[in-house]
Amino acid sequence: MFWLNIIKNFIKILRQGRTPAQIAAGFALGAVVGIAPVFTLQGLLIWLLILILDVNLSAAIFSFALFALVAYILDPFFHALGYLLLVNFSGLHGLWTSLYNAPIAPLTRFNNTVVMGSFVCGLVLFLPIYFGMKRFVVAYRAHIGARVERWKVYRVFSSSSLVRWYDRIRNLGD
Repeated sequence: MFWLNIIKNFIKILRQGRTPAQIAAGFALGAVVGIAPVFTLQGLLIWLLILILDVNLSAAIFSFALFALVAYILDPFFHALGYLLLVNFSGLHGLWTSLYNAPIAPLTRFNNTVVMGSFVCGLVLFLPIYFGMKRFVVAYRAHIGARVERWKVYRVFSSSSLVRWYDRIRNLGD
């Protein structure tokens, strides 16, 4: 039921509430964390950014879960990209050696090809995801949301007894 609540909050936020920039920033930061392995220094720093900045947490958690599922499929691509950056570019070998000898940099696990490739890919995709999501939220609020609410499937699902039961259970503590 936790995931149902996150999806419901995400759809509610698409319709109203936060600004499109806050929703898009949360979604994009969650995507970066979802693409890259979580238990690294840079992953923890991005989660700290999500909690400190005024971004939408539901959008960040939703995109984290979505992109974490996709990241497993793309691991061979991330490995190839990380291998290219770590091994094939000989001009970067000095940088990698100095980072490896630095006291905190090894906590980033940058010397792992999958970690390096996925983090670089997440950074490259950050701006396209941010601007794409911002545009989607504006379009959803202006045009798509009203159409979705007229769909018969949406009306049947939102008026189903399971959804009403879940709302009653969830609101017992309020």
